[in-house]
Order: sequence, then structure tokens, then C-alpha cells
Amino acid sequence: MSQDLRRATSFSDRRQQDLTTVGEAGEACQRLIGRRTTPRPGGDPMPPPHGPLSLPARLWLLAQDTGRPAVEDAAPAQRLVRAGALAELVRLGLLVDDDGIVTPADLDSRTGDAVLDGLLDLVRESLPHGWRTWVRLRARLTSDAAREQLVVRGWLRAERKRVFGVFPSVDHRLASPERVAALRDGTRRVLYGPVPAEEVGERDAAVAALAGAARPRALTGGARRAPSGERIDRLAGRAAGPPDAPRIVRELCAALAPAATGAAARV
Repeated sequence: MSQDLRRATSFSDRRQQDLTTVGEAGEACQRLIGRRTTPRPGGDPMPPPHGPLSLPARLWLLAQDTGRPAVEDAAPAQRLVRAGALAELVRLGLLVDDDGIVTPADLDSRTGDAVLDGLLDLVRESLPHGWRTWVRLRARLTSDAAREQLVVRGWLRAERKRVFGVFPSVDHRLASPERVAALRDGTRRVLYGPVPAEEVGERDAAVAALAGAARPRALTGGARRAPSGERIDRLAGRAAGPPDAPRIVRELCAALAPAATGAAARV
């Protein structure tokens, strides 16, 4: 068997395993929907954080300041979450690059994860676009879906309120700021720590590369120096999936850079 054929066979086997894992996590999330997930006035208990976090969910949390209410409507944060969803679908082999165009691998596959499947449907139903366009195009849809998934899984708490005492609204707050802080500290260690990029887990490397490129204040703010561009590039090179996955993740990182987004302020 040739080396290319062995590589393709290995990726196909791993893709099937990954789809099974993501699907099981999505089914667990759907089972939780049967519980009470509407906003909880007062002090009703929240379920503990449940199940593994997808890339977009982890990035949504990394964009949040643990000392403030969740900031789910900032455009840079939305783009970061969208980039994570794109990277996850590339890793699973469900989105491919066709001469620079983001292309579904087929018209039928599902992951069982509402965030990822929602983006798959959007790509399938839309005009062709490149990776950088998809990082920003209607990114709020993906961010909102990730936020609702985090509510269901117990990472966020939805609280009802009334604006001016009249108009109903909902605030989303971190249910466990210390857990999010631990997630942030782990990502900082990957970005700034002494461990060689080649020894970092593939998914941790992808999260750190995308977050480091976007530079959310919650992760890189204050006196902390900006992550090294070389470090981000090496972490992006760890991306799992088809052979061109590292190149695609690097392009997503480039699309997230503050200079590329034209954002005057960071997340």
C-alpha cells in the first residue's frame, strides 16, 4: 500500500471515529434539553458542565471576561467562534478546500452537534465563498448557537430581566467562572509556555492558535505580551484532519488577526 493511500485510509478511519464522538456528545446535549433550560430567575440550581466542549464552544468561553457578564454580541468574538466551527468541520473532513472555496464534502453528513450542523447547512445553502469570508459572514448565527449550547450544558446561566422595567431581556452569565479561568490558563500555557508546539495535543493546539491570532482581551489583555506569530504558526501546523488542514487553519488565523478584521478594538 502506498504512503498516500495509507494516509488517506488513516484519515478516513479517524474521521469516522471523530464523527461518532461528536455525534454522541450532541445526543447527550439533546437529552439535556429535556431538562429546564429556560432562564432561571432567582437561585435555581444549574446542572454541572456536561460533556466535552467543541472548538467553537471553547473559543466562545475564552472570549469572555470571567469578572463580567458574558459578552456574546461583540463581532470579533463572533468571528473567533465561527473560525473554530470551520476548523472543527475541516478536522472532521466535512468541509474541504476547492481552489480556495469552502465546499461541503457531501450533502448529507451530519455531526449531531447543533452548532456544527447549523454551519454546514448555511454553507450548503449559500453562494460559494472563501475561508476568510466565512469567518465573518453571518458569524453571529454560529456564536448564538454556541451560546445556547453552553446554556444547555451548564457552562452559562441565563437570567431574565426587564429593560426600563418593561422590555423583557436575557443576560447570560458564566455559571462557573473558575472553570472558565482554568480553561483560559491552560490555553495561555499553550500559547506562552515552554512546551514545544509539536508536543501539544492537536485540538488544544488549534484552539490556542485561533485564540492567539484573535487576541481576545480575556486571554491576552493587560500587560501580557502578544503571542508570537511563529508560535501561532507552529500550533496551527498541528491541526488534525486532511493533509491541507494546517494550511486552512493558518488562513483562519490570518483572517482573525486584528489588522485583517479592521477592528479598532479587540474582543
